[in-house]
Amino acid sequence: MKIVFASTPGQEEKVVELARYFYTDIFPLYFSDEDIHEFERLEVLHTRPEQFERFSTLGDAFQVITSMQTLISILESGHIPEKYQSMFRKNVQTLTDYGICFPFNYSQFSDSKHVHLDYISTYTKAANSLLL
Repeated sequence: MKIVFASTPGQEEKVVELARYFYTDIFPLYFSDEDIHEFERLEVLHTRPEQFERFSTLGDAFQVITSMQTLISILESGHIPEKYQSMFRKNVQTLTDYGICFPFNYSQFSDSKHVHLDYISTYTKAANSLLL
């Protein structure tokens, strides 16, 4: 008999949190608000309950979480060394295998694409919650 442990609600929440992080902290570094709005329309990194069924075990959920965290680490490094290209592709493939849309390739995040350093995106998290 084989015992398989199901993914937890906490893991599912973590996947949603990481997807939200892409939209608020990663995508605004590389894409315009119009592009990001289009990603939302295309359901990039969007998760639905039926998608969580595709990674129903603890191991599957950890693979998805780890792939998203790895992609975040690579993309936050600023200059993306060429040596991370295969790691990038591997983690994108893992997300795709679990039904999570991440339709980007490595070259879309190259330094030349790192845009809007002085641009304030509407997707970026607010620095504070004080309203005047």
